[in-house]
Amino acid sequence: MRYEAYSGSPVTQRADCMVVGVFDNQTLGELGSELDRALRGTLTRLLKRGDFSGKPGETLLLPETGNRTRSVLLVGLGSRTAYQRRAWRKAFSAALAALLRTRLVSAAFALERPLGGHFSEAELARASAELCGSALYRINDLKSARKPRDPALATVRIGPFRSGDLPAVRRALAEGAGLADSSALLKDLANLPGNVCTPRYLANAALAAGRAQRGLRVKVFNEAQIRRLKMGAFLAVTQGSAEPPRFIVMEYRGGKAGAAPVVLVGKGITFDTGGISLKDPGAMDEMKYDMCGAATVIAALQFAAAQKLRLNVVGLVPTCENMPSSRAVKPGDIVASASGQTVEILNTDAEGRLILCDALHYARRFKPACVIDIATLTGACLIALGRIHTGLLANDQKLADELLAAGNASDDRAWQLPLTEEHGEMLRSNFADMANVAGREAGTITAAAFLGKYTQGMSWAHLDIAGTAWVSGSAKSATARPLPMLTEFLSRRARA
Repeated sequence: MRYEAYSGSPVTQRADCMVVGVFDNQTLGELGSELDRALRGTLTRLLKRGDFSGKPGETLLLPETGNRTRSVLLVGLGSRTAYQRRAWRKAFSAALAALLRTRLVSAAFALERPLGGHFSEAELARASAELCGSALYRINDLKSARKPRDPALATVRIGPFRSGDLPAVRRALAEGAGLADSSALLKDLANLPGNVCTPRYLANAALAAGRAQRGLRVKVFNEAQIRRLKMGAFLAVTQGSAEPPRFIVMEYRGGKAGAAPVVLVGKGITFDTGGISLKDPGAMDEMKYDMCGAATVIAALQFAAAQKLRLNVVGLVPTCENMPSSRAVKPGDIVASASGQTVEILNTDAEGRLILCDALHYARRFKPACVIDIATLTGACLIALGRIHTGLLANDQKLADELLAAGNASDDRAWQLPLTEEHGEMLRSNFADMANVAGREAGTITAAAFLGKYTQGMSWAHLDIAGTAWVSGSAKSATARPLPMLTEFLSRRARA
């Protein structure tokens, strides 16, 4: 897909189709009215007949209008007073979906700007390219049937922008296109079944990203090397599986030499049965998505390298399966983590925190500016926040505020939950330094409190994406969240 930004009147744009918005009282905005005047009132006459209501997401294609554009696509914007960022995204996505059902090759967008003033021109451009990439994504299914042909749409023009804004807007379009590419990588990895996307497959995907991106170095540790790192908690999770674990280290050095890096840590359970604490069989197939945190880290490092961010970024991915077998770790077993702290494993289905704690300890050797872990960690987060917000917990409020702001700017929102010393005390064990679970109460918070015992002295934030990383049901697929938030966070740090 080719993305272009334009200035000046939409009427002068040459494209197969011009996209304009209509509010739900059947009125055109300023941009639509300008096009209507060029069409000698064609759009006004159509709206007066009641052929188009302007409801959110409604579309109507008008072929052969006689203007420079071959056709016009009307898209509903909904209520003028409620037309804000989410309404704009819905309208833009609906228009894209309609265009992709045609054989039109190029389209120029002239949608009204959302109300509120909290959406900069650059953010609008970045979101436009991101939404285009999302609409073009085709799930990497393994069906034997012939694949549908690719859509014809090849060029999208976004505008109108002030001429002085065009350089920044073009950079934002490129950034959005890069985010779309990285999101596709994330989704491809996450959507694959567990018998394909194994720890070794995930490691090879990271190595491939390193070969493809200049300045991105990737190293993969095998089981023997992980053992030499004394990652006893990580090894406890994998010991029930015939699939060998891998520990992936990705380094991008785009910032000043010696500058402290941002370290991202992603949970990489390529399939989670729950181990001996076996999960209910209903929807267990969705546990192939338990490596979405790992896929996010790989995609984020690819993005940083592709965009040549002036920032040092490290990605750490512990990856394995959690399986029941005669060799599997049992409830009540005690293991020693890489930090030397011992853990009583009361529930083998609380395995993500066990592989993450060893990776978080490993992060110390980089003397990081901050550490952010990303994990489909707790079902409790889905109960608390649904599929709307990612759960955010942190020991550094400044870092938490940065992530919240990046989430708001990228429409990939997070919600901060409290994290106190009392929550950590709920993990007491009679037999080890700590237990890996603390019961049903505050499950998302106590999981973060467990990780907090390995991040003392570091600026650290935890993103629980159990509710936002994928959708269930007939539309089952990875969402690529929280990659928009993280890439916005990294881009802001690189510009600072």
